Amino acid sequence: MKYKNFILDKFQEDAIRSIESNHSVVVSAPTGSGKTLIADYIINKHSNIIYTAPIKALSNQKYKDFCKEYGKDRIGLLTGDTVINPTAPILIMTTEIYRNMALTERSIDAKYIVFDEIHYINDIERGYIWEESIIFSDQNKRFLCLSATIPNADQFASWINSIKDHTVDVVKHDKREVPLKKMFYYTDLGITSLEDIKDIVDIPQYIKGRLYRQRTKPPSHLDLIPDVQTPCLYFVFSRKKCEDYSKALTKAKIFDTDPQISAFLRAQNLSTDIKSLKSTQLLLHCLPHGIAFHHAGMIPSLKEIVEELFANGKIKVLYTTETFAVGINMPAKSVCFDSIRKYDGVNFRYLNSKEYFQISGRAGRRGIDKKGYVYVMINQRDFNYKKIRSITDSDTEPIQSQFKLSINTVLNLIGNHTQQEIDIILTNNFYTYQHQKNIFAHNYLKIKSKLTRLGYVQDDKLTEKGYFTSRIYCDELIIGEIFGTTFYEHLNEYQYLLILACLCYESKETEFKIQYPDQMMRRLRKSIYSHDIISEDQRFTKIEAMTAMIYPCFYQKNIFDIIKNTNIPEGDLLRFFGQILDRINQIQKATPDTRLRSILGNCKDIIRTCLAEIS
Repeated sequence: MKYKNFILDKFQEDAIRSIESNHSVVVSAPTGSGKTLIADYIINKHSNIIYTAPIKALSNQKYKDFCKEYGKDRIGLLTGDTVINPTAPILIMTTEIYRNMALTERSIDAKYIVFDEIHYINDIERGYIWEESIIFSDQNKRFLCLSATIPNADQFASWINSIKDHTVDVVKHDKREVPLKKMFYYTDLGITSLEDIKDIVDIPQYIKGRLYRQRTKPPSHLDLIPDVQTPCLYFVFSRKKCEDYSKALTKAKIFDTDPQISAFLRAQNLSTDIKSLKSTQLLLHCLPHGIAFHHAGMIPSLKEIVEELFANGKIKVLYTTETFAVGINMPAKSVCFDSIRKYDGVNFRYLNSKEYFQISGRAGRRGIDKKGYVYVMINQRDFNYKKIRSITDSDTEPIQSQFKLSINTVLNLIGNHTQQEIDIILTNNFYTYQHQKNIFAHNYLKIKSKLTRLGYVQDDKLTEKGYFTSRIYCDELIIGEIFGTTFYEHLNEYQYLLILACLCYESKETEFKIQYPDQMMRRLRKSIYSHDIISEDQRFTKIEAMTAMIYPCFYQKNIFDIIKNTNIPEGDLLRFFGQILDRINQIQKATPDTRLRSILGNCKDIIRTCLAEIS
């Protein structure tokens, strides 16, 4: 079968036949095998589709790609703080946005919903978003679920079939177009096999000698890189290390400078302010050698420069965090893991097999390379032969339900469904299907009782405050108490921004050179601590610190003034203000108060003016 000048693989043909039969499809296939072509077929067949992605960066990339392919007038983009062409027939959005639409809107004009990277349903924090997206979709919707290997794809498809009452086909494809050669690096052996490392570590004299003297020193990227096939994606689970490694490799002078890169950089016309950033200065120092870094703490224009150079084959080694492995189409000849362990926000742990194969799947460019190369750095301290082999031999990690009932979900259940419908919905989650037991009915009653006590529900119906809060998707109760009551009426724009800043601020070890406490901030603090529910939130203890970012923004300084005032990475600052814009959008849509909507519109203008020179 041929489609758009491509001879289709069997798994692509099978998926297309399922689509022609009006079935949903779960496609499990390795990274780079051509799963997106199936989504492309749906877009050409149906006039209205929704394409969801797990992260904003992937949504943005898909928007750019689809605009080139189908024309800007046919494509829309919806993320928390960005709305472009929302009535377009092809809508790209983060999965959270689709979940919110499915939960609150009775009818969504789309035949197929594409879930890219559906294995995100495994994510402990966000996995429930994917479950609710499926549960609350109309019965007539069809799904295309795309993922790298899903060991329990049949179980997952059977669950969708059980709650949506239509055929869900599973299409599996195990063969990689570009086979991978898997290697390991150990300081005493260099590039080697896992078995050779085991053999040497198992020698009693080796272990005894190391214990009496010192452990084998940790492996260094500087020793590995000269022997790696380039271009190479070197994955590091630390932003700071990405930059430190780039600087060290540049200093080692392993690669010559490339005059074409230097000419490209001169043509970018970066502003004086952007050039003054430390991250920019370091990147411009490394790039002429074909060395770069890429992480979420960078500003968009710098990430775009790196991505364009990498796509054009100019980057030899790119040090990057794991977000680069999610969907963004930037394959390389080689992939390196700086470690087989990472810090997940709570503990240091081994990667699971799904994480390993998601990242290693970036090695090997279809139509260019005969083989892809994967290198894993092994620190003696972390060496566990059986564990590492189980991670790297095959993707055995099944997808598991992470379903949980949020305040928002319960409010929408009460507001939009009868009790009989609610009882059915509470059994429709993947957890109940997997474990054959329903643990959520009790949780629902517990949350409903709390909402009744706090005045969000009365006589099994939403109050005015409850209806407002059902349209808020994070920090529901705090935002409900502030903007769903009369609390906000004596506050001004500056105080709104301080409140939202406290809710959106995530950095822990931040330094502020100057803070701007004043009477408005002090009055706001007094109001907050007179309200029990609001004052219980520990984030409001940071109001004074938030003046360091909100005061300059409010009084018409630009983002570079704030950057000079703090050690927060530039990309994180943009994300912080982007989250404030997202909260403002939610409140504007939820409130019936036209005056509040107007004032919040002013707040958005203040932030956008502040960010204008960098975003």
